[in-house]
Amino acid sequence: MTTHTTSPRARASYAELSLYAPDRRPCDVDLSDNTNLWGVPPAAERAMREAASDAMARYPELYAHSLKNALAQYAGVDTSCIVTGCGSDDVLDSAIRAFGEPGDRIALPDPTFPMIPVFARMNALTPVPVRLTSAYDADADALLATDPDIVYLCSPNNPTGTSLARAAIDAIVARANGLIILDEAYAEFAGWSAVELAMRSHRVLLTRTLSKAFGLAGLRIGYGIGAPELVAAVEKSRGPYKVSAIAARAAMAALGDDLPWVRERVDAVVTLRARFTDALRALGLEPLQSRANFVLAPVADAAKVAAALRNRGIAVRPFEHLNAPACTPLAATRGSAIRITIGPWPLLERALGALHEVLP
Repeated sequence: MTTHTTSPRARASYAELSLYAPDRRPCDVDLSDNTNLWGVPPAAERAMREAASDAMARYPELYAHSLKNALAQYAGVDTSCIVTGCGSDDVLDSAIRAFGEPGDRIALPDPTFPMIPVFARMNALTPVPVRLTSAYDADADALLATDPDIVYLCSPNNPTGTSLARAAIDAIVARANGLIILDEAYAEFAGWSAVELAMRSHRVLLTRTLSKAFGLAGLRIGYGIGAPELVAAVEKSRGPYKVSAIAARAAMAALGDDLPWVRERVDAVVTLRARFTDALRALGLEPLQSRANFVLAPVADAAKVAAALRNRGIAVRPFEHLNAPACTPLAATRGSAIRITIGPWPLLERALGALHEVLP
C-alpha cells in the first residue's frame, strides 16, 4: 500500500488569493460595511420569529420559486428573468463561472468591488482592470480595447459611490462581445436602474442584493435580472438550495409589507448623505459625490485615520493605494481614502466629532 505524504495542490490561480479579511472587530459605531443602520424591517423580523419548525427541519425550495415571484414583482419583470443566490456575491461568482472559460478575460473598472478579481481567479479567468476616467466614469473605449470575454460594471460604484454614465454603459453593451454584468447593489439609493436595458439585451445581467436598502445582510439574499436563457445558465452554475427557507420568508415579507419602511430609510439616506457630505467639506475634506449609501473621503494615510477613529469607537473602512483617476481629490492622496456608511444622524455626528479630533 502506497502512503502519500504530500498534500494535493490547489488550482494555480489560488496562489495569488488571500481570504477576505476587513477589520470586523466590534465597535460602538460601525460605519464600515454599507448595511442598513436602521436595522431589520419589521415585517421581515416577524416572519422570522413566526416561522414554523418545518422551515428549519426540511430543505427549502430548490430554486426559491416563491421568492423569485416576489423579486420579479418588485423589479417589474417576469419570474423567468430572476435568479437568486446567497447574496449578490453568489450570483456574481456563478455568472462568471457560467459564462467564462478558463483563461478568458474579464474587464473591470478600477477601483471597483474588490471581490471581482478574486472571483475571476477562483474560476481561472484573468481580471483586466482599467482605470476610471477623471469623472469617475467607466472608460468604455479602454475596457473594450482589452478584448474582454466578460465586462463587469458597478453603478453606483463601490468604493467610490459614483454612478457610471448611461452613455458609457450603452456603448459597452452595444460593442462588447460577451456577457456584461452590471452590479446594482446600491441602485435603490441612486434613484435609477438599468432593468429595461437588461430586458432589451440578451447579454446584460443585473445583480442586486437585499443586504443594503432592505436591511437583511445577515440573511444573504441576492438576485440577478436578465433574459430567461441567461439567468437559467447562472442557475445551473450555482445549484439548488442556496437560499434558506427562513431567509426567503423574511425577504418576501420585506418585499411586500415592508416596502414603505424600506423607502422611508432610502429617502433618509439620500437626505443625510447630502448633509454629511457638506459636513465633511466643512472639515476640509473633498468627499466624492456619492449616489450610494456611503461616502468616500480621500485622506492622507487612511489606515492611520481609521485606526485613530476606531480608538474613539468609530469603525470606517480604510482604502489605500486605490488606482485613482488623475487630477482628482483621490489622486491627491495617492489613492488613500476612508469609506463611511450613511446611517441615522446621531451616528454620523459622532463620526464627525471623532474626525474633527483626528484630522490635521
